[in-house]
Amino acid sequence: MLLRGSILAVTVALAGLCGSHDANAQAAFTLTSPNFKDGERLAVKNAGNNKSNPNCVGENVSPAFSWANPPEGTKSYALLMFDPEGRPPGGVSHWVAYGIPASVTGFAEGEVSKPSDKYVGGTSTMKLSNYFGPCTPPGAPHHYTFTLMATDLEPTALKPGLTRAEVIKELDGHVKNATGLVGTFSKP
Repeated sequence: MLLRGSILAVTVALAGLCGSHDANAQAAFTLTSPNFKDGERLAVKNAGNNKSNPNCVGENVSPAFSWANPPEGTKSYALLMFDPEGRPPGGVSHWVAYGIPASVTGFAEGEVSKPSDKYVGGTSTMKLSNYFGPCTPPGAPHHYTFTLMATDLEPTALKPGLTRAEVIKELDGHVKNATGLVGTFSKP
């Protein structure tokens, strides 16, 4: 009977802990897409469309993104798309965007396939300032990491045209939190 009473007491105590709510707790900072879930394959339409490269089989339509619950004091965001398996050993930077105002909470499908006034365009490996989708060779899929960082920098703090490495250096000490998604792709 003592054991049964102890289990009941522990269960009641745990229920009380799980049900308690800290008024100051902040929900997790998240990045989501209606076009793919974390770890899932990107659609063919999201792949790059460079007709001179036989591995670019898509339409270069950027996925839609939305984010929620930024840290308090966020003034801007940076969003990077990177393929660590591409062009070993350095990987491929597909998209470098920063200076995204705190009032922006996402991008519509196809919106960042071209320059936009909603972000400052950096310089990708392909020397573009906007999204450029995967051009993955046949075989094992590559992992396309989308990293969203909330910063304490004003949207106009960084000059246009920075590379991924330059943005990372400039953001050092200014990132309040980060979140991300990984999409996979290989040539069908």
